[in-house]
Amino acid sequence: MDLDAYTAAHRADWDRLTELGARRELSGAQSDELIERYQAGATQLSAIKSTAGSTLEGDRLSVGLSRARLRFTGVNANVLAQIPRFFVAQLPAALYRLRWLTLVVAVVTFLVAGLYAVWAYNDPEVLANLGTETQLAQLANEDFVGYYSANPAASFTGFVWTNNAWIAAQCIAFGITGVYVPFIILQNAMSLGTTAAIMFAYDKGDVFFLYIAPHGLLELTAIFVAAAGGLLIFWAWIAPGARTRGQALAEDGRALFTVAIGLVFVLLVSGTIEGFVTPQAWPWPIKIGIGAVALGAFLTYMIGVGGRATRAGETGDLSEFEAGSTRIYAA
Repeated sequence: MDLDAYTAAHRADWDRLTELGARRELSGAQSDELIERYQAGATQLSAIKSTAGSTLEGDRLSVGLSRARLRFTGVNANVLAQIPRFFVAQLPAALYRLRWLTLVVAVVTFLVAGLYAVWAYNDPEVLANLGTETQLAQLANEDFVGYYSANPAASFTGFVWTNNAWIAAQCIAFGITGVYVPFIILQNAMSLGTTAAIMFAYDKGDVFFLYIAPHGLLELTAIFVAAAGGLLIFWAWIAPGARTRGQALAEDGRALFTVAIGLVFVLLVSGTIEGFVTPQAWPWPIKIGIGAVALGAFLTYMIGVGGRATRAGETGDLSEFEAGSTRIYAA
């Protein structure tokens, strides 16, 4: 290709494309002309790049094509403008979808934890396998309570927040495997049950519940929600219904990963309570009351706001324009 001759032959067309792309308003005929010139320009740019590589003329044409494309595709929405919709519609709608499955996960967790606690508490051999007499006494009498005040409140809050947020994100991201979430549920239940058994064995059962309750009400609920989200993504793959498996995974994956983002803020609240409220020498009704209020606010958001968003047609997924086409159509 003679690049100079090719450029001279099409220079007027490219200038016209640039001119149309720069106009503030276009008539119907001009809009049609812009699309036609855009299609022709894209073909010509491809020819230039395939024969001459990167050139000044090709770069100028590429800029003109980009401006023209914005005229008939629009620009991305302002991210800040999308924040209200995310918190008022998308996130609560996604949480609302998980309400019953969250309850199931909670019941299973507490049931398994209770069984482990009863088993370990009533079988000295099981307790012995958890540690020596000195280690268990140290945990019950000092370490369990000392854990909440061993580090500065701010750094402790940051640690538990990032750790729990990471677990929640993993539950949703790896939920499709079908085994990761049950593993996390079982591991969490075992930890709760065996710790409770040790505390009760040393007559510290009241301490166990008093120190777990302030932050645990919200923290455990957030983990249950994340586990429910992971299980629902797995179920979308197993039973997609009228959708293809690809569509089901894409739609539910997008919708439910918003939950992982939302739980970052929820777990920040629970981490703040764990770091700044749980270790305080305040009356227990006040500390547990703070945790109960936090849980109540979250459930109101999840069920109240989420129910209203769902009735308005929200699913937690992106809008049709944001998500893009889900099918290939022949022209």
